[in-house]
This record gives sequence, structure tokens and C-alpha cells, in this order.
Amino acid sequence: MNRNDQNSIVEKIRTQYVEKKPGELDELRALDSKVKRPANVFAYVFGSISAIIMGAGMSLVMTDIGTTLAIPNFMTVGTVIGVIGMALAIVNYPIYKGILGARKKKYAAKIIEISERLMNK
Repeated sequence: MNRNDQNSIVEKIRTQYVEKKPGELDELRALDSKVKRPANVFAYVFGSISAIIMGAGMSLVMTDIGTTLAIPNFMTVGTVIGVIGMALAIVNYPIYKGILGARKKKYAAKIIEISERLMNK
């Protein structure tokens, strides 16, 4: 192991024990997370619910659960429920993009200001 590799390893270990002072980069990361997190959480939750609804419709169509639950004309009901779930899954992405775009617009000025200061240092 040469001296440069050794110094690199020592520096990597050392940085784990040095207290970090919050700075502009941390503020920029926090703002970026503040922009993206609500849109991501919505997309995951709404997408999961949509998939469950679509799966419930598919189950009614493909199995005998409809007769067990005494649902009359379970094939039609299952198809309608499946199509509703599919429609919800399809609109998930445009809604996600809308939420993300609105949040970007709201925080853009502050993020650009901080990033300009960091890039000009």
C-alpha cells in the first residue's frame, strides 16, 4: 500500500469523527428533498392503492371469489373495478409531475440563489 492510499483511508476514517457544521450545501440538499419528497410519497401511495384496486378487479374476473361473495354478475363488476384501478394508475404520473412542477416553481428562486453562491465560491 503506497502513501497516497494510506492517506486516503486515514482521511476517510477521520471525516467520520469530525463534527460537521451545517452549511449552504446542507440547506440546498434539504430544499431539494423538500421539493421532491411530497410528490414521491404521493406517487408511491396512490400507485399502490391503484394497483390494489386493479388487482381486486382482476381477482373478481379470474377466480370464483365473486360467487363466494354472492356478487351478481361478478365478471362485469370485476372488469369495471379493474378498469377503474388501471385508470387511477395511468393518471398517477401526470399528477406526480404536476405536484413536482408546482413544488419546483415554489422553491426555484431559493434553490437557484443558494446554488449560485455555492458555484461562485
